[in-house]
Amino acid sequence: MTLVYSTETGRIKPEESQPQREKGDGIVRISRQTKGRKGKGVCIVTGLDLDDAPLKLLAAELKKVCGCGGSVKDGAIEIQGDARDKIKAHLEKKNYTVKLAGG
Repeated sequence: MTLVYSTETGRIKPEESQPQREKGDGIVRISRQTKGRKGKGVCIVTGLDLDDAPLKLLAAELKKVCGCGGSVKDGAIEIQGDARDKIKAHLEKKNYTVKLAGG
């Protein structure tokens, strides 16, 4: 049972915790997704434990390697098109453990 009201302090609000990004297991996963994109496919790179600035720099590198556009959303890198092999090769050069996930 949770305490909702106390005569000493009044209404008690539950402590809201800030949503933390999940810490990965050290494996970078590259998946392909078309859902909600009008049939256009994107490669989503997840599992990178990087802050925003280094993540954006890595996204810029990947876009240059693949020769296509992309963005950073919710701690994941989205690269347009199906370039999973190029992304995997580039990340393995940078000493990441990479797995191709999904179909």
